[in-house]
Amino acid sequence: MRILHTMLRVGDLDRSISFYTEVLGMKLLRKDDFPEGKFTNVFVGYGDETTDCVIELTHNWETDDYELGTGFGHIAIEVNDVYQSVEDIRARGGEVTREAGPMKGGTRVLAFVRDPDGYSIELLGV
Repeated sequence: MRILHTMLRVGDLDRSISFYTEVLGMKLLRKDDFPEGKFTNVFVGYGDETTDCVIELTHNWETDDYELGTGFGHIAIEVNDVYQSVEDIRARGGEVTREAGPMKGGTRVLAFVRDPDGYSIELLGV
């Protein structure tokens, strides 16, 4: 068994694809439209779906935004240099919500950014 993907509902699919591919550097792996269900699924990630966990962006055609609720925490992405990654993301228009630095009560370096729909993404140093 393995984890296949995490699904996020997004209000503006093009904006979300741009964020995950241009700001976070993921690859657009596939896009599937389902006209009868009035939704589109897009899969993005750093590697192939057959071997790596990816993110599924689901856009329901008649919904522009969602309430995130309080149950979901964040997606975590491992990076080589958290400080540099924060600067790169900021330069590409990403929103940094917690600057790079040591974890409270620990030594591991982390930062947080927010995607266009408000989902939190943690950047963790190797």
